[in-house]
Amino acid sequence: MAALKLSFLDLATVERESTVASALAHSVRLAQTAEAGGYERIWYAEHHNMPTIASSSPAVLIAHIASQTERIGLGSGGVMLPNHSPLVVAEQFGTLAELHPGRIHLGLGRAPGTDGATFQALRRTVQAADAFPNDVLELQAYLGSDLPLTGVNAYPGRGTNVPITILGSSLFGANLAAQLGLPYSFASHFAPQALNAAVQHYRANYQPSAQHPEPYVSAGVNVIAAENDEAARQLFARAELERIRAFLSRGRDVPLTIEQAEAIRDTPAATEIRSMMRYTAVGGPERVREQLADFAKLADADELVTVHPAPTRDEQLESLRLGDPGA
Repeated sequence: MAALKLSFLDLATVERESTVASALAHSVRLAQTAEAGGYERIWYAEHHNMPTIASSSPAVLIAHIASQTERIGLGSGGVMLPNHSPLVVAEQFGTLAELHPGRIHLGLGRAPGTDGATFQALRRTVQAADAFPNDVLELQAYLGSDLPLTGVNAYPGRGTNVPITILGSSLFGANLAAQLGLPYSFASHFAPQALNAAVQHYRANYQPSAQHPEPYVSAGVNVIAAENDEAARQLFARAELERIRAFLSRGRDVPLTIEQAEAIRDTPAATEIRSMMRYTAVGGPERVREQLADFAKLADADELVTVHPAPTRDEQLESLRLGDPGA
């Protein structure tokens, strides 16, 4: 397990009856805990029109977290490129790279990270996702050192060579990452179905690049760590119910209660939601380390991106601490 790299995905979750400011303050505490525990880096995902997630602007959040930490890597997990101009993304992350050399990472996704109406509010078109491969190449060029034929440069950005990772949950992302010779990250923490097929395709078809002569895979995995195995099992049961409640409350005027979520726990809809957490390490520190090592072998992953879906902030912070590489 010593050679396995662990990262952490923070969604900057806004708790019920709490505030965005409180969620962002908690993200600072999580980052400082992850840094002290030896995590490789932290990822922040772009979501829009979701009142429970405060990471809609990864670049801004990364800038804040970087100012509150010293050395841990910070990246987007990811920026949803169809929502943005590649030039603007290059300028944002080029600025971050100049301010925090060696710490900034750029994960790119093809999904909009939101609903259709919000996608339109972002002033993007439905064809934007089709341009994703070309947009990745354009973004790479802005961050590189070669003079562009168009005469358009990213300032800041040019020459920073911010490391890029392709995110995905299907063969599309795996194939693109392989063709471009880029690292690939699979979202198995919520979309486990195609994990093995995607990773196998990526490794089998990888085209070495100057920056990445070898393929590199990271894979998402949920972690519920507690002081002992029984406490972790109880925590996992609560986390499952909270996820059912959150997902099935969408579009309702009055959110479901935990009691209502428990009553429908075994319905087809709830069972489908629970299946999203197929890859979850649950237990005390030793048991979690064993399960993470087993998952890394199963996923053929060089790095694991851990997600800690404990129901409360204190429990999430404790799970992060107990599940860290040095626990």
